[in-house]
Amino acid sequence: MRGITQQTLHFARAQDGTSLACQVRGAGHPLVLLAGQANNHHWWDRVREDFHATHRTITLDCRGTGVSGKPKEGYSTRHFAEDVIAVRDHLGIERADLYGTSMGGRVAQWVAARHPQRIRRLVLGCTSPGGPHAVERDASVRRALAQADPGAAHTALLDLMYSPAWLATHPGPHTTLGDRGMPPHARPGHLVASNEHDAWDVLPRVSAPTLILHGEEDRLTPPDNVALLATRIPHATTHVFPDARHAYFEECRQEAGALVSQFLAETPR
Repeated sequence: MRGITQQTLHFARAQDGTSLACQVRGAGHPLVLLAGQANNHHWWDRVREDFHATHRTITLDCRGTGVSGKPKEGYSTRHFAEDVIAVRDHLGIERADLYGTSMGGRVAQWVAARHPQRIRRLVLGCTSPGGPHAVERDASVRRALAQADPGAAHTALLDLMYSPAWLATHPGPHTTLGDRGMPPHARPGHLVASNEHDAWDVLPRVSAPTLILHGEEDRLTPPDNVALLATRIPHATTHVFPDARHAYFEECRQEAGALVSQFLAETPR
């Protein structure tokens, strides 16, 4: 079993003064890990150690989550992207690798498009370009997640994240199902940020070599978005994991971790 690398906690300041908690582990080239909608840094708990042979990992509690500030405003993927830059500036990180999943992948698109000189390599997982060009989840998924019964909604989300076969041998607890400590205004703020994301026009500005990963059975973010992203981002390669759902990075941990590590180790263009 891998040992747990020591973690240090830092607090950066966003442009609007919001406190941004960030967690740093390991040594080596910096790798920033961005979590999904309404989740804090614990999203990465199961897989983070896989990158510490070569990288120092940096996570953050996105505004509204964890021990970061929870303002009334500033909930958009563009704003979240500038928060990522504020964290990197605070830590003195000029250039880094970036791995964003789900809404974190949407945020990563803006970071890479707006600040191309600061991204060495980019990994996008279970995400989409957003806007009218994206392939959206179907109405049945939205209804399942919007159920009034919290237990039923939780069960529906669990089914969207993981296959039944994987859940049978991994009973949890699962750290990808949302931050329960979010205040009432922050959770819908995250939902609106994700729903209103549209980076289609700026994706061609991404200059970093990019790896796009997805689960074949992902109903939360349909896998048809992989090809859409790949057509817009220069220097993009893709991989789809058979039978995996939204949280492919956990369910296919060994293969996904190896693919990402190999990609990050390649000589930059």
